[in-house]
This record gives sequence, structure tokens and C-alpha cells, in this order.
Amino acid sequence: MREWNGKTYWIVGASEGLGEALAHQLSRAGASVILSARSEERLSAISAALPGQSRILPLDVTDEDAVIRAVDDAGGIDGMVYLAGTYWPMKATDWNVAHGLQMIDTNLGGAMRVLGHLVPRMLERGKGHIVLTGSLSGYRGLPGTVGYGASKAGLMHLAEAIDMDLRDTPLEVQLVNPGFVRSRLTEQNDFRMPFIMEPEDAAREIFEHMGGEGFSRNFPLAFSWLFRVSRIFPRWLHSAIFNR
Repeated sequence: MREWNGKTYWIVGASEGLGEALAHQLSRAGASVILSARSEERLSAISAALPGQSRILPLDVTDEDAVIRAVDDAGGIDGMVYLAGTYWPMKATDWNVAHGLQMIDTNLGGAMRVLGHLVPRMLERGKGHIVLTGSLSGYRGLPGTVGYGASKAGLMHLAEAIDMDLRDTPLEVQLVNPGFVRSRLTEQNDFRMPFIMEPEDAAREIFEHMGGEGFSRNFPLAFSWLFRVSRIFPRWLHSAIFNR
């Protein structure tokens, strides 16, 4: 079990939903929490509601200069959880280039910026815990996920790559792949979302995973098996199941 008391964790993407719920989980466990997102007002309200020590660090992950300053300001943290993300449903028959690029830049590019400046600091200190948030939608192409699915697939690949590169160092890398989580973003969907989870339940899954030593966790478990097994489906079967 991981010891949380006296540890400092930086949550990038903490202004609502899953990030806010995870901040409460970590704070109740005794960790000091740094909260980052674009909305300073929202971060301040969350920080004030946490039971333990916390501070805010407003950040736009698409701004590299801002990321560099934030990494400096975060200082000698014990861990970082990347939850920053944006989402619009988008089909290839109704393309929105601006939305697509913003999803790629926030969900994947933002993680690349943060990691690119944070990992060297962690290596210098000789310790660090990195948690990245993929998605079940990243396992294989799905209808209506242009931009979002690609960004999450890239983030999952990034997590696996850095885990392999950092395996012989003191740094730890973990990946979580949620299914549907109720949020302002998923409210945009006009279809039924099976096994949709409340943010608090999803945050509990992430927190439990962070406390262990395994690399990845996919949840909800039963729902996740369909996506994981679909990687070996022939194209026609995958399309028949998901393209409805």
C-alpha cells in the first residue's frame, strides 16, 4: 500500500468532475494537493472545500511557457495525475477541425508538455509517481470519436512507452482507462451510455489503482472487457458490434 500522509500530488485537470472527486479522495487520505486547471475561481472553491492542505496553480496545458512556470511552481512533488481533457462528439461526416485539434492538443499535447518538463525534474530528485488517464475509447476506433479517440489512444501509447523507458529508474508510471463518467462533457452525448459512472465512483477506482503497483486499470470491469477483447476482433465483427 502506498503511504499518502506527507505526500504532495499535483492534479492537472482538477476543476470539476473526476479531477475534483480525486482531489477529495487524496486529501481525505492525507496527501497535500495542488490543483490545476484554467479556472482560478473554480479551483479556489474546490481548494476551500478540501479537508487537508491544498493550493491552486491555474494552468492552460496548451501554453508551453505556462507549463514550464507551473512545473517550477509545483516544486518537489511526489506525484502527478493528468486528467486535463476536452471532448466534443465528432463524426467524419460532420468534421470540425478546430474541435479536433483542440482535443488532440489538450488531451495528448498537454500531457506531452507537462511530462516533458516534469519527468527530468523527477529523475533529478530520484522519485516520482505519474498517472495518466486514457479511455476505453482509445482501444480501437469507434463511431463519433474523431479527435477524442485518437487523443486517448495516443495517451495510452505514451503511458506504455514512458513506463518501459522509466522501468529501471525510481519513477513509477500508471495508466487508468475509464468508460463513461458523468460530467459536463459527456452530457453532450445523444446516445445511451452503458455503465456510466458517477465521478466519485470513478475517482475511487483511480485512487485504489494508485495505491497499488499495477500498471493499468480499465473500468467498469465488465464493460472494459468488450473494448479490450475487441482488439482481436476482425474488422467486420468490430464494426457490427460498435457501429450501430
